[in-house]
Amino acid sequence: MTQPVSGGCACGAVTFEITGSFEAFFLCHCARCRKDTGSAHAANLFSSSATLEWLSGADRVKTYRVPDSRHEKSFCPDCGSALPGLQMDGTLLVVPAGSLDSAFDMRPTAHICCASRAAWDEDLESVPRLDGLPG
Repeated sequence: MTQPVSGGCACGAVTFEITGSFEAFFLCHCARCRKDTGSAHAANLFSSSATLEWLSGADRVKTYRVPDSRHEKSFCPDCGSALPGLQMDGTLLVVPAGSLDSAFDMRPTAHICCASRAAWDEDLESVPRLDGLPG
């Protein structure tokens, strides 16, 4: 990624820009990531060199860290949207892919923590696909 990418939360209170490249894009199926997203997996981009600039709402961002773990999630307290966060004492930028408004060309690197994925998270390719809402 050479162009900066931008993003924000659903309610618009928090916006940001990221400059630099990502080293990995993981789809994590662990129980904590499923709780974070309410879905089958989290989709996070990781960088040890990209920079994060808050354009608005930096003081609004909340971060929750699971006690006695490295697992944390940053989010907007108004709408609940997942937001980027600096982790591991500021050495790792973790960006929820869905928080980005800009297009980016990186494909997921790997599905991780598949041994702990939800029982219903199998053979999803066989589930019917709809272009809009059902009904």
